[in-house]
Amino acid sequence: MRCRLCDSERLSSVLDLGATPPCEKFLAADELDLPEPTYPLHLRLCDDCLLLQIPALITPEETFTEYAYFASYSESWVRHAEYFILQAIDRLGLGSESLIVEAASNDGYLLRHAVAAGIPCLGIEPSVNVGAAARAAGVPTETTFLDEDSAAKVRAAYGPADLVVANNVYAHVPDLRGFTRSLRTLMADDGWLSIEVHHALNLVRLGQFDTIYHEHFQYYTVLSAQRALATAGLAVVDVELLATHGGSIRVWARREAIAGTPTARVAEVLRLESEAGLHHRDGYLDLKPRAEAVRQELLRFLLDRRAAGKRVVGYGAPGKGNTLLNYCGIRPDLLEYTVDRNPYKHGRFTPGTRIPIHPPERIDADRPDVVLVLPWNLEAEITTQLSHLTEWGGELVYPLPTLHHAHLGDAAESVDADRDPGAGSTGNPETPHANLTGREPQ
Repeated sequence: MRCRLCDSERLSSVLDLGATPPCEKFLAADELDLPEPTYPLHLRLCDDCLLLQIPALITPEETFTEYAYFASYSESWVRHAEYFILQAIDRLGLGSESLIVEAASNDGYLLRHAVAAGIPCLGIEPSVNVGAAARAAGVPTETTFLDEDSAAKVRAAYGPADLVVANNVYAHVPDLRGFTRSLRTLMADDGWLSIEVHHALNLVRLGQFDTIYHEHFQYYTVLSAQRALATAGLAVVDVELLATHGGSIRVWARREAIAGTPTARVAEVLRLESEAGLHHRDGYLDLKPRAEAVRQELLRFLLDRRAAGKRVVGYGAPGKGNTLLNYCGIRPDLLEYTVDRNPYKHGRFTPGTRIPIHPPERIDADRPDVVLVLPWNLEAEITTQLSHLTEWGGELVYPLPTLHHAHLGDAAESVDADRDPGAGSTGNPETPHANLTGREPQ
C-alpha cells in the first residue's frame, strides 16, 4: 500500500478492525443464504504526510451506483444544510447570476435551499436512485461520478461555479489528487470551495472508530486537508468547527494566487491538533485502546441485559452502526432488530451481523426494555423523537463516546431554526467538539 496523497510507502498501523462487509450493502431476505464478501478494515497513517487512510479495496462504483442513504431523512441535517446555504449567500454575496455546484449532492437535501432562494445550482450525484429523488424534488442534478473528465464537461455546459460544495464526500474518493483537481476545475478563478468532513481530532481523541468503513478512504486533520488541497493549487483560508459527525471541520479554500492570509481560526485549529499530538505519528496510537474499551463496555451492557431477560432493540441502521456491530460481534441474540426511517432499508438485514430492519413504528408496538441508538451523534434529535419511551419505562442508550443513558425526562428541545444545529461557538474552537449532540448523516 502506498499513501494516496504523497505516494510514500511508510505507513503505520493505527487500528485493525478485522474484515467486514461494505457498510451499505444491506441484505435482502433472499440473500441471507448466499456468500457475503468481506474486506479488511485496517486504518493506517502515512508517516510522511500524516494522512489517515485505509486501502481502497472497493470502488466507488460498487458503493454508490445504487445507494441506501438519503440525507433528507434527518431533520437536523436538513436544517444544518439550510443554515449553510443562507450563510454562504450572505458571506459570498450570491445572487440570481451566481452558480452553486455540489459534488455528491445526494437527494437534494442541501441544494433545495438554493433553489428556494433563487440561486442557480447543480448537483452532481453518482447514485442513480438518489439522484432521481433529487430531480423529483426540483433540484437540477447530473447523475455521474465526479472526475476530471466529468468536471470539465459540467464546467463547459453550466459555466464556472462561484461556490463548489463538497460535504461528506472528500473522505469517499480513492483518487484523492484527481478528485481535488476536479473540484478546482468546477470553480471560477475567483470562486470558493467549501468542504465538510469528519475531524480526525475527534476520531482519535474520542475513540470514534465507527466512522471507519470501506467507503471512507481517508480521514482528515486541517493539516492533512491543507496538504491535499495544495496538490490542486488550492489554499485553506478559513475553517469552522462543527458538531456534525460527532465533530467536523468546514474548510473554506480558494486558489492559492488569491487566497491571502488565512483567518486566525485556521491557526487555532492547527494548534489544537498539534497539542493533541496529531502532527506526529505517536498521537494516533491511543485510538486502538479506546476502541477496545468501547467494545468491552457495550458487550458487558448487552450481556447483562440479556441475562436479566430484557428485550433490547436498535434505533437506526447507519453505515457507521455496521462498523460498530461487526467489530463488537453483536448479532440478533443481543440486538433483536433495529428500526430506520428510510423505507429503502425496511425488510432488509444489516451486513455481516444479519440484524433485521423494521420501520420505527415497530418500537411503539413492541415496547422493548432497551433501545440502543446506532447513529449516536444524532442524540438531541433522536432523544426528542423517543422521549415517549418513558410511557413504559424503556431505556434509551447511546454507545459513544462512552456508553450512557439519555435523560428522557429532559428530552432536548427542538433546535431554533435560525441557528445551525451543527455549529458551535466559532470563538472557542473546542466547543462543538466537546458537544457530541451533533450529526453524522450516515
